[in-house]
Amino acid sequence: MAGTAGSPGTPSVLRAMNDRAALDLLVAHGPLTRTRIGELTGLSKPTTSQILGRLEAAGLVRTTGSQTGRPGPNALLYEIRPDSAHVAALSADPTGITAVVADITGAERGHCRIEADAVAEDVRHRTAQLVAEATGGALRQAGLGPDDLTATVIGTPGAIDPRTGRLRYAPHLPGWHSRALRTELAEVLGTPVSIENDVNLAAIAEQYQGAAQDHDDFVLAYVDEGVGAAIVLGGTLLRGATGGAGEIGYMPLPGAPLARGGADVIAREDAGGGFQSLVAASAVRRLAGGTEDLAEALADATVLDEVARRLATGLAAVVAVVDPELVVLSGQVAQAGGEALRARVEEELTGLALPRPLLRISDLEGDPILTGALRTALTQARDTVFDTSNA
Repeated sequence: MAGTAGSPGTPSVLRAMNDRAALDLLVAHGPLTRTRIGELTGLSKPTTSQILGRLEAAGLVRTTGSQTGRPGPNALLYEIRPDSAHVAALSADPTGITAVVADITGAERGHCRIEADAVAEDVRHRTAQLVAEATGGALRQAGLGPDDLTATVIGTPGAIDPRTGRLRYAPHLPGWHSRALRTELAEVLGTPVSIENDVNLAAIAEQYQGAAQDHDDFVLAYVDEGVGAAIVLGGTLLRGATGGAGEIGYMPLPGAPLARGGADVIAREDAGGGFQSLVAASAVRRLAGGTEDLAEALADATVLDEVARRLATGLAAVVAVVDPELVVLSGQVAQAGGEALRARVEEELTGLALPRPLLRISDLEGDPILTGALRTALTQARDTVFDTSNA
């Protein structure tokens, strides 16, 4: 019996699968010849030609010169059309919002930063407008408008509770706690919006182009003004029942008062307890007698040793539960401490009755949260735009 329209194995589905395979190769490798695409997919020359013809007609690929230096006629090179879709990636923090607009290849086309104190009275009631302002600035720089966006991803401290749609673990961003925020953002931006935990996005950046590229089981410990972790198992982010998996800043530890008040306690070092009160940037500054510069603070061997001991204590608790093959240290404190801090944390973990994961310092350039938001937005956009099954 013939399969129903659109069912697996039907010509339309097989064509769509072949189209997506070719598009993914062009994303991964850049411009390729028809022959090379056929070699990488295992498809015949006629089939590869049909694929490229369909994708050109759909406005998804274009020719871009030809390959020279080989015997015979020059072969045309094909590439993804950069303007076939655009995405926006944003990072929200207590002092403002940063927006980046990129084309479907991932090339940045526009950038805008809006400074705004998250707890100011005139800010907390206009979060959606500030997001629209930042996104609009990046779009204008790119010569685009809101209708040109296919996907938008925003990274923010805390986590969206999947049961309520509300942001938890980040009361220091009061304007982000509306139950209707995603709807409000979608209305002002004119595109669906995803809100994602900032440390989770940093972990995606590590998976894509950082220290975790070759690892499916790892923990990213983000040690900054706040402290959090992203847990990746089997290549998938662990989110938890309320979206709060990895909120290790609240974790009770010897030497730290308990962080009380549930998920509505302020997620900063001045919350008065938990792992965060021991290792966040402000805690490091206090250890160094108030020195503002973290690198200068951690240049003091006594401070470095104490921060390493505290970090190792918290990481040991995580390792005992999760058993990752890799732990990546990221954030301002990790970057300021560098290899010296990594080595001392490793020494502190040595000899414990625990698994021994690799320990690395993130070497990503730029803002890993924005990078992760961009990768997530591109994945969403490509899943939409590269699906030719309904063409």
